[in-house]
Amino acid sequence: MMSPDHPPGLDLDRLRGLLDRERPGLVTGPLSGRLIEGGRSNLTYAVSDGGARWVVRRPPLGHVLATAHDMKREHRVISALHPTNVPVPRPVLLCEDEEVIGSPFYVMEFVEGTPYRTAEQLAPLGPERTRAAVLNLVDTLVELHAVDPAEVGLADFGRPEGFLDRQLRRWAKQLDASRNRDLAGIDELHATLGRELPRSPAPTVVHGDYRLDNVLIGGEHDEIGAVLDWEMSTLGDPLTDLGLLVMYSSPLGMPDSPVSTTAQAPGHPTPAELIERYAARSGRDVSAVAWYTAFAWFKLAVILEGIHYRYTLGRTVGRGFDRIGDLVPVFIEHGLTTLQEG
Repeated sequence: MMSPDHPPGLDLDRLRGLLDRERPGLVTGPLSGRLIEGGRSNLTYAVSDGGARWVVRRPPLGHVLATAHDMKREHRVISALHPTNVPVPRPVLLCEDEEVIGSPFYVMEFVEGTPYRTAEQLAPLGPERTRAAVLNLVDTLVELHAVDPAEVGLADFGRPEGFLDRQLRRWAKQLDASRNRDLAGIDELHATLGRELPRSPAPTVVHGDYRLDNVLIGGEHDEIGAVLDWEMSTLGDPLTDLGLLVMYSSPLGMPDSPVSTTAQAPGHPTPAELIERYAARSGRDVSAVAWYTAFAWFKLAVILEGIHYRYTLGRTVGRGFDRIGDLVPVFIEHGLTTLQEG
């Protein structure tokens, strides 16, 4: 049961008390709130005093300590990026005191806009607006990767040395944790990625999950109002963000798949156009982009296999989970093909 007075995991009276103490005059009326999204990831709430609106982010209910750390990281990265050309919501407050709502959390301004998740959602924009919006996504990524981490106080935000090798090991470990069936080609994909590890360019702030539905698009010119979901961000190889964006812009070749890419929307730029635009605007060498794209296919295959594994144990609820398992071989195949075609 959810009421605007008490969305699960957010005590509005306590939040109001904290804001009145820390940001006097900010809130001018009684607070109401609703959960925007939740699940295994961090919880997001829209909160309003009848005039102004804010967003609150906290770890999942019954969170483990590791995710509590995300709040500080997310707040830190948006605070550092807010004065730059990267569009992020204005940070309002970080609260590390678990006494207030039961976990650390942070508050930021509410930004209007739409996160486009599927080709169907993009279709009403029409081909020209869709094309412009996706190219804008690339330009915003170029802006992010142009930020000097040291200049914005993020010099120690990650460990860039050995970044790709660590990522590969991390995802292989994740795969081993959910292995309960034979997956043709996945070990070959992992081994080939390990053998052909590219040399990383100079490290930048990496978003870690950069795609169309993690940005808010709106306004008269469909501009990107905010890049959201910084929980995977770190310092590392910028081309991992590009590889993921290319993967999400590639047709899956699977009708009504429970995981969608936006590639089929009319006007959507091709992966080659996205790569070319990124290269032209960033000045980076993208000759190894096939490796980064194949790595993105591998990473998603591992994530989906984890979801499928939880489904077989009866630990997932909702629609579409029964079909996730069929997707995994498709992602492995795409990864192998990407590496072969180079």
